Amino acid sequence: MNTHQKDLSYFALRLQELLNESFPERAWDTKFISQRSSWAASAYEVTFRAGNPASHYDNIAEYILFEGLHFSKFDTLFQLVCNEFDTRMADEELRPFAVKMLPVCEPVFANYKLTDDFGYCTDFNLLYTELTGTIAIWIEENGLQ
Repeated sequence: MNTHQKDLSYFALRLQELLNESFPERAWDTKFISQRSSWAASAYEVTFRAGNPASHYDNIAEYILFEGLHFSKFDTLFQLVCNEFDTRMADEELRPFAVKMLPVCEPVFANYKLTDDFGYCTDFNLLYTELTGTIAIWIEENGLQ
């Protein structure tokens, strides 16, 4: 691919892919996708026209496109479900169960300032423990259905 052929649809598809995988709660936010893609495409075009190296305009566009999307509540829950509850359900049930637990665990997430590098903070272990307890209590009260 010629490095200058990236356009709005390229950025929209990249963002949609990330949202589908790691932010399912935002995957249908067409306004967000459209706005971010437009900003990234514009930044890409401006830095390209300014004569910057390809890596520079790629980096700027990706920074804009993925800003605030490096720490995923869903990825955290999915990994936790896989690590802590995998013996209670079949592999194909793990992701749907994590999606189901996202709104259940939202009050726990709300107690933390979730920055892009939160997964590397000391509070991450406390969050993980609280989420594990919340899910265990939910399963005890509701079963796995």
